[in-house]
Amino acid sequence: MTSASRPGHRTARTSAQHRLRREVPCTAAVLADERDFRAMRRYRTFAFDDHRGYLRQMETLLRTLTAQGVLTTLSLFDPAAYETYCADLALDPDRPESRTRYTAEAARTGATVTYEGEPLSRLIPLLVEEAGRQAAWRHASALLAGAGRCEECGADLAHAAFARATHALQQLLTALGDGTQHLVCSLGVGAPPLVAALHPTTRSDTPAPAAESESLIFCTVLAAGLAMGTPGGIVSRTTTDDSRRDTVRGWALRDSWLRPLTASEVFAAYCTDADTGEPIPPEHGVVHAPGLPLTPPPDLHGPH
Repeated sequence: MTSASRPGHRTARTSAQHRLRREVPCTAAVLADERDFRAMRRYRTFAFDDHRGYLRQMETLLRTLTAQGVLTTLSLFDPAAYETYCADLALDPDRPESRTRYTAEAARTGATVTYEGEPLSRLIPLLVEEAGRQAAWRHASALLAGAGRCEECGADLAHAAFARATHALQQLLTALGDGTQHLVCSLGVGAPPLVAALHPTTRSDTPAPAAESESLIFCTVLAAGLAMGTPGGIVSRTTTDDSRRDTVRGWALRDSWLRPLTASEVFAAYCTDADTGEPIPPEHGVVHAPGLPLTPPPDLHGPH
């Protein structure tokens, strides 16, 4: 028996490998919904029969890795993007190693969260929300990139629009006053509309900073609307500590700025189904108020 084959040496080698394994991070990609799961069922090597069972197995795997001290990053597995990825790289999509390569790419370029033992039912909505934010940012950035320059003054329309959007957001948060804010900016540039949301809190006329990434995406989407002159607007919902009712206000994008909506316009916009155009009952405990006037900055160029 050589020294390398002795039980003590094998145990030491295995222990060292386990310690090293804890220092090698792991990535996983999850099929978020039943539709995506059905799309993967076409592949013979995808050995799962139902979505719920698949999610249970995925959660068990994630918990096992965490118990072993392995840091795992979780992303979304998009079957359509996977098919394109395989076609671009001439990979066979019906092979596990192709799915492994795509999983690494999805974690590198897409929305991710770090798994820390939470139920997948809590993490998947966060992943979907983050993926939506990233998609909105990419779409808005592409629109801004094509804005060009003002024919009259030569100003960079993308830069000017982003400066206007930042100024508009600062004014908006100050005008709304104290409370927890939920802001939604939407642009009619396709189906579905381009949407960004922001969740800041304002206290004593001083806006508390929202998440930096949320603010960037919100201003980028608003700037795209200002630069391109597309139909769109902002809806705010304010919740205060001393009120049992939330206040909803609205603004429309007009002439490179935000025009306040009347209370009836806010009601009509808030109580209409965005997909069907059909009226929906007003929500209990919500006051529909007019938008507040916002003064455009005189020193910033708007699109012409």
